[in-house]
Amino acid sequence: MRTCSCLSLFIWICMLHMVDLTPLQEGMNRYLQRERTLSLSEEHGKMLRRAKRGWMWNQFFLLEEYTGTDTQYVGKLHTDQDKGDGNLKYILTGDGAGSLFIIDENTGDIHAAKKLDREEKSLYVLRAKAIDRKTGRQVEPESEFIIKIHDINDNEPKFTKDLYTASVPEMSGVGTSVIQVMATDADDANYGNSAKIVYSILQGQPYFSVDPESGIIKTALPDMSRENREQYQVVIQAKDMGGQMGGLSGTTTVNITLTDVNNNPPRFPQSTYQFSSPESVPLGTPLGRIKANDPDVGENAEMEYSLVEGDGSDMFDIITDKDTQEGIITVKKQLDFEKKMLYTLRVEASNTHPDPRFRHLGPFKDTAVVKISVEDVDEPPVFSKPFYLVEVDEDVKEGSIIGQVMAYDPDAIKNLIKYSVDRHTDMDRIFNIHSANGSVFTLKPLDREACPWHNITITATEINNPKQSSHIPVFIRILDINDHSPEFAKYYETFVCENAKPGQLIQTISVMDKDDPPRGHKFFFEPVPEFPLNPNFTIVDNKDNTAGILTRKDGYSRHKMNTYLLPILIFDNDYPIQSSTGTLTIRVCACDNQGNMQSCNAEALILSAGLSTGALIAILLCILILLILVVLFTALKRQRKKEPLIISKDDVRDNIVTYNDEGGGEEDTQAFDIGTLRNPEAREDSKLRRDVMPETIFQIRRTAPLWENIDVQDFIHKRLKENDSDPSAPPYDSLATYAYEGNDSIADSLSSLESLTADGNQDYDYLSDWGPRFKKLADMYGGDDSDRD
Repeated sequence: MRTCSCLSLFIWICMLHMVDLTPLQEGMNRYLQRERTLSLSEEHGKMLRRAKRGWMWNQFFLLEEYTGTDTQYVGKLHTDQDKGDGNLKYILTGDGAGSLFIIDENTGDIHAAKKLDREEKSLYVLRAKAIDRKTGRQVEPESEFIIKIHDINDNEPKFTKDLYTASVPEMSGVGTSVIQVMATDADDANYGNSAKIVYSILQGQPYFSVDPESGIIKTALPDMSRENREQYQVVIQAKDMGGQMGGLSGTTTVNITLTDVNNNPPRFPQSTYQFSSPESVPLGTPLGRIKANDPDVGENAEMEYSLVEGDGSDMFDIITDKDTQEGIITVKKQLDFEKKMLYTLRVEASNTHPDPRFRHLGPFKDTAVVKISVEDVDEPPVFSKPFYLVEVDEDVKEGSIIGQVMAYDPDAIKNLIKYSVDRHTDMDRIFNIHSANGSVFTLKPLDREACPWHNITITATEINNPKQSSHIPVFIRILDINDHSPEFAKYYETFVCENAKPGQLIQTISVMDKDDPPRGHKFFFEPVPEFPLNPNFTIVDNKDNTAGILTRKDGYSRHKMNTYLLPILIFDNDYPIQSSTGTLTIRVCACDNQGNMQSCNAEALILSAGLSTGALIAILLCILILLILVVLFTALKRQRKKEPLIISKDDVRDNIVTYNDEGGGEEDTQAFDIGTLRNPEAREDSKLRRDVMPETIFQIRRTAPLWENIDVQDFIHKRLKENDSDPSAPPYDSLATYAYEGNDSIADSLSSLESLTADGNQDYDYLSDWGPRFKKLADMYGGDDSDRD
C-alpha cells in the first residue's frame, strides 16, 4: 500500500512539473527567437541568411533525497548544430556544475552526482554552451536554465520548545485558553501538504483539548479544583500532510498548573477553645493561639480574626499573625481575680480577599467560642504608667534628678518596693535611681549630638519577696542647647576668572550646625573684624542660610596673585550665640568667554599665550633632535680613553653620594653593616635591614652575588638599583655606603719592592700593552723621558 502511495505521488509530481515546464520552455523559445533576430541584425551587412539554431532539453526538475543506485537523470542539452559526428563538445557551468551536476560532453546528458536537499538549496542556475572541438569556438550563444528541486515530505514538524509551562485558574469554564503551542516544518509549504500541520492531544484528556489548526490548548472540563489535583501533564502531537496517514509527526510536553482562587471559606476545626491566665500577666501578653483552616493558598488563604461579642471583649484583644494565619489572643486590660474569674469570647475568622464569583458557596467566615479563666497569684509591683518619657537638657549637671517612676503592690499586703536600673540597658552607667523613691538622676555628662535618646529599663522589686519584680521602659530624650559653632557644609573649590567683572557671583556657600534649635537654623555671614573691607571680594548674606561671594574689582592676574584667602565670620541666632571663622580659598584661573574654567596654572598660560600648534610641534622636534645628539655624544664618550683616577700624587678624591639623610648623629654606628661592600667574597645572606623596625616582617629578597664584577661603576649601579627596588625599604631617606674598591688587578702587583731585579734593570715596556688604563704609568716608566727623570 505504501508503494502505491509513493508511485501516485511521483506521477502527480511529474505531471505538476510538466505544467511548470511549459512556460519555461516558451520563455526559452522567445529567448532563442530574440537571439536569432539580433543575429540577423548584426549580419545584415554581410549576408541575408537566417541561422537556425536552438537548444533542446526535456527535464528541468529533480526530486530531493534521491536514493536510487544510479545517478539521477536531469536532462539533455542538444543544439541543432550537432550533426552527431562528435565535433561538438558540451560544457556546463554555474551552481554545482562539476560537483553536483555532471554533463556528458559528447551527448549533452546531465546527471545529478549527489543526493540533493531542497531545504539546503531549492533551485540551481546553470549555463550551457556548445564548442566546436576543432576550432574551439562556440557554435551557439551561452544559454542559462534553472533546475528546480521539488520537495518531498522528509522533515517532521518540530515544536519551538521541548517543554512548555503554563497555568490556568482553577474552576475555569470549558474552553478557557491555557497556552498556544507552535510547530514548524522545514518542507515546502507551497507544494503539496508536506508542511500542513495538524495538532492533536495524545495525553491530557479529558481535562484539556487542543485546536487542530492553531495549537491553542483549552480546558475541557468545568470546575476543575486545585485542591483535588494541581498539576497536569499534557502531550501534544503535530503531524504534517494535513494529519493524513503517512505524515510525519513530532510531540511536545506541556506542564499545566491550576492556580488557586478563593473558593473555600475558612473553618475552625473545633467550636470551643479554653485558655487560662494569671491575674498578674502584663498587658499585651499572648494567652493562646487559634487557627481556622483554609484549603486555599497565598492571599486567598489570608484571613482576619476579630472579637464579635462576649463579656470579655473589652478585656482581651486578638491579632492576626500574617505568617502563620493564626489568631493570637492577648490581654488588653489588667486582670483581677477578685473581680472576675472567667471570660467568654466569640472569635470570628474571615477571608480578607473574597471572590464575588463564589459567594454562592456560602459565607467566607466562621466563628468559635474562647473561654479564659483567671488564676489568683501573688502579683508583682505595678507601675503607674506603661512607660515613662523624660526630657532633659544636655547641659544638665551630674547628679541632677531628671524624673521619677512610681510603682505599687496590688496585693492586700502592700509590701515595700525598691527600684533599680537594669544595667544591660545602661552599660555606660550614665543614669541611676534612688532605690526608695524612684527618682532618676544622672551620673555622667550628656551630649545630644553623640546620643539624642537613652532607653533604659527600671526594675521595681518587693523587698519582702525579691522574686516579685516588674520592669518598665524609661525613654530619656536629650534636649539640645546651642553648644556647637556653625561651619562650612563642605570644602569649596572656588575660582575666579581673570576677566571677571565687578559684582560677579563666583561662589555660593552654605553652612551646617550640629545643633538642632527648636525654631530652626538661622545663620549670618560677615567679614572678620580684622579685615572689615576686602578690596577683592564681597560677602553678601542671602538671608536664607547661604551667602554669595562677589568680585569687587575689574580683572585678576595669576602672575601677581594666583590664590586669595577670604576669611568669613559665621554665627547663629540661638542662645548662647556660637560663631566660627571659615576661610575660603579662591584661585585665579583663565576662562573662556562663557566663564568656563580652562587653566589655573600661570606657567600653562605663558606657554599657551604665544605659541601656535605649529610652533609647539617645532619645539618638540628640536627637543627630540637634542636628545638624539645627547645619546650619540654619550656613546662616543664611552669609546674614548678613560682619564686616570688620580692625576697627581696629591690629588686624592673619593666619590661621595649624598642621600640627604641627617642620620642619628655620631653615635649612630649601627645603621648599616658595610662589611659586605668592603669584602666582596662575603656571601649574600638573607638579613633584615637594620633601619627597619624589628616588629615589621618583610619578605627577604635574595640577590645575585656581585663579587665577580670587576668594574666598580657597574657594581655601584647594580647596588643602587637593588636598593631602589627593595620592597622592604623604609619610607624615609637612609644612608647607603658603597665602599667596594674592586677585585685584584689582572696585571698583578706594580710595586718593585718585591722585584728580584733593580729599578735600573726593570723593563716597563709591557705597560703599553695593558691598554688605556695604564697609559699614564707606561709614559712615566716605559719611555726615554722616564729614564732621564
